Amino acid sequence: MPYRRTENVTRRLAARHDAIIAAARQIAGEGGMAAVQIAAVAARAGIAAGTVYRYFPAKTDLVAALLKQMTANEIAALRRAAASAPGPLSALSAAIMTFAARALRERRLAFAAMAEPVDADLEGVRLAYRQSLAAEFAARIAAAAAQGRLPDQDAKAAAAALLGLLVEGLIGPLAPDASGREREVIQSLTLTALRALGVADARARGLVVQTIMPQEERA
Repeated sequence: MPYRRTENVTRRLAARHDAIIAAARQIAGEGGMAAVQIAAVAARAGIAAGTVYRYFPAKTDLVAALLKQMTANEIAALRRAAASAPGPLSALSAAIMTFAARALRERRLAFAAMAEPVDADLEGVRLAYRQSLAAEFAARIAAAAAQGRLPDQDAKAAAAALLGLLVEGLIGPLAPDASGREREVIQSLTLTALRALGVADARARGLVVQTIMPQEERA
């Protein structure tokens, strides 16, 4: 009779998998993806290195899994923020501010995921991460334009430019020091983004002031 995992065993395996990913995320947030080594992750998770290898045969497998989880988490956060907004333009504003707040809250991790040099075989996973974010912003831009809240434009190109603005303005080498003034930086970048997309200045300022991010997304 073939072996079948019990529900308890399945839960235990899933919990250990999640603990490994959580440890990798913590280490990446402290020292970047280069610091995510199997031995270090095992020590942080409180398990043997051999156990980590059973889940992830190589470091690249572990980092890829981390990036995929981050992708899912970020998209879910943007969608929660947008869903709580009363209209397509305020949904776009909420998504922008949520992304910015989360990036500033874990700036080192965000840089590691989006801009830090990685092994060549991880570039595809990281590209998928950026593409997912851009696609989410493109959907919000297209929805706002469809209802006449934004000028007609190439939503994909606009989303790519928006993501570039946010990455460079929040975590890139030219980004200002946001310590102690995170809200100011988030609002300034959101205002710049909305203006660039074609929102009139007065309306853009009103959106930035009125947008309230869910408590869990605040930096």
